[in-house]
Amino acid sequence: MTRRRRVYEGKAKVLFEGPEPGTLVQYFKDDATAFNGVKKSTITGKGVLNNRISEHLMVRLTDIGIPNHFISRLNMREQLIKEVEIIPIEVIVRNVAAGSICTRLGLTEGTALPRALVEYCLKSDELNDPIISEEHITTFNWASPQELDEIMNMSLRVNDFLSGLFTGIGIKLIDFKLEFGRFFDGDEMQVILADEISPDNCRLWDVATNEKLDKDRFRRDLGGVEDAYQEVARRLGILPEGGPSDLKGSSSMQ
Repeated sequence: MTRRRRVYEGKAKVLFEGPEPGTLVQYFKDDATAFNGVKKSTITGKGVLNNRISEHLMVRLTDIGIPNHFISRLNMREQLIKEVEIIPIEVIVRNVAAGSICTRLGLTEGTALPRALVEYCLKSDELNDPIISEEHITTFNWASPQELDEIMNMSLRVNDFLSGLFTGIGIKLIDFKLEFGRFFDGDEMQVILADEISPDNCRLWDVATNEKLDKDRFRRDLGGVEDAYQEVARRLGILPEGGPSDLKGSSSMQ
């Protein structure tokens, strides 16, 4: 097997150069981190499940006209994606109060918000991903006003679609994080959805019991992290081929 050049390694994924110009191979790791890398562990099979879940959701978003970086799934842990210039902003969409907003604003966890709330953070582990405003974004030219409008519109569309999709399988979409990038095709540039959508960057609660089915189980030492991720995949109908027994199966990290 030809070894490809490693382009970037983050906390949960590794990017390698792709087979064609303008493409990358995205490898999903089992590594789990929280609090910007302060807490670390390994969750067996997490990378396999996140690969499948993110693939499924990106394909569904493509179907409704949300442009994104996903091209195809290569194997259990790898995707072929479009190479983008990441915009250094994390977009947080909140439907229900949970996590840091409760601490910052004194809200009770589980309180439904009057409407979807969009927050922006600067993508910087060193600075602990500080919250920023639209004024910060345009002043420091992290994104143009037009790009910011596109990001906001796409984020709200993604929220509307995913909220309905998850409600249909008995899951509440509490909040989630999105990242966007600039995709260059010749002289044309388009802002598209990038990164991943999975229980790693979504808060997902069971509709009936409010049981957490996401990475909060790891953050809060609740246990059952693997089971929670599998449950999300099961409800989406996308457990890996052969079922849970495949989660430990080897797959290429080039």
